[in-house]
Amino acid sequence: MSAHRLDETVSPILLAPTGVRSSVRRIGALLRRYIYLLRSSSVRLVELIYWPFLQMLTWGFLQKFLASTNNPYAKGAGVLIGAVLLWDILFRSNLGFFTTFIEEMWSRNLGNLLISPLRPHELVMALCIWSVMRLSVGMIPVALAAFLIFEFNLLNLGLWLVVFFAMLVLTSWSLGLIAAGVMLRYGLGAEELAWSLAFLLLPLTCVYYPLSALPGWLQYVALALPPTHVFEGMRAILLEHRFDPGDLWWAFGLNVFYLAVGYGVFRWLLSRARDNGSLLQLGE
Repeated sequence: MSAHRLDETVSPILLAPTGVRSSVRRIGALLRRYIYLLRSSSVRLVELIYWPFLQMLTWGFLQKFLASTNNPYAKGAGVLIGAVLLWDILFRSNLGFFTTFIEEMWSRNLGNLLISPLRPHELVMALCIWSVMRLSVGMIPVALAAFLIFEFNLLNLGLWLVVFFAMLVLTSWSLGLIAAGVMLRYGLGAEELAWSLAFLLLPLTCVYYPLSALPGWLQYVALALPPTHVFEGMRAILLEHRFDPGDLWWAFGLNVFYLAVGYGVFRWLLSRARDNGSLLQLGE
């Protein structure tokens, strides 16, 4: 067969464009799709604000009641409201990451995405950016409401608020990656377990009480979790008007470690799902 006839019978293989610009374009396309989905559903928009607002009201009134007692800790400047808002940053960011991922599974679209030129790290990047965008939509009105109703200004944390925000969001991405990996491995049967993964941190990371409230052996477990250092730092600022930079570095180092582990677990389980052919079978 001549080279000319071979050229006519063999179709060229089109490789996905590479490079930073192509990656940015694919991530941007995915984000636009998520924005269109959110914009088309007022229920989704209300849901982003509803639960954080309800939780802020509950804990805010409790804080107001405790402040009227003689307990000096309860009189702390909005410690409970601050803890609620910071916990919601972690929880809602994780929810934004994981909900978006699992919606792709529900709609049986995940397989379509992953056989497209979209790379796994681009999908993860889009989910991370989208989780922050969703978080902003939900948390900014709630933080404003906390100021108007309870006169608690989250900005009183100063520049450390930005640091706390970043540390909690990084933790939420680690949790989201592990939860997404679990879903890839075990399918929708593991949905409830994946949803509740963030709540595992709630009693261990000392959200509403100081580290000293935990038993001695459990304090070592708590200190191995980045949010513990964030909440301890928040209490130190609001109650003692000081901040220990050591807390920040511990939180950052641990986040880098857990993020690397989370991404490694996600890629490994994604590879297993591709090898087993289960990727296209995932869905409702």
